[in-house]
Amino acid sequence: MSLTVRSRQKTHPVDAWIIRRLAKWALSVTEPGTDPKLGGHELGVFLVGPEEMARINFSSLQHEGPTDVITFDYWEPGDAPKPGPILGDLFICPVVAEEYAREFGTTWPEEVARYLIHGVLHLRGYDDLNAVNRKIMKREENRLMKEAESRFPLSRLAKGPKTDAG
Repeated sequence: MSLTVRSRQKTHPVDAWIIRRLAKWALSVTEPGTDPKLGGHELGVFLVGPEEMARINFSSLQHEGPTDVITFDYWEPGDAPKPGPILGDLFICPVVAEEYAREFGTTWPEEVARYLIHGVLHLRGYDDLNAVNRKIMKREENRLMKEAESRFPLSRLAKGPKTDAG
């Protein structure tokens, strides 16, 4: 398994070790019975600032401005839950996570964890382009978030003074 975690932004320091553990866990629980070390996964998790996210958003999706998470799946398409190894990249913007945290009454580290789970679900074939699929994906995302909150110290995902939604 190849897992790269990089923070290419400075405003929201993160604990890459917690993100790595969360990513490995998300990969394993979205494909039960598979050991992520043996799965042949290649995943990049990049935390980026709003300027970089806006560039990626526009060049990839032709959408203006930054967004919360963008997933690139380099593997074969498939229906959820898509089995086998994952080959992809997740780009997550903590600045946008902080904005949504205020709106939803959560913290930006919790939102970053949610985006990581959301991205892994996309790599597993989940889709949120229509209402029916969005409901299925959201239900699975919420289930995994609840489990992640009980297994990981998500509040410690943030390093330094920025630990709350504001």
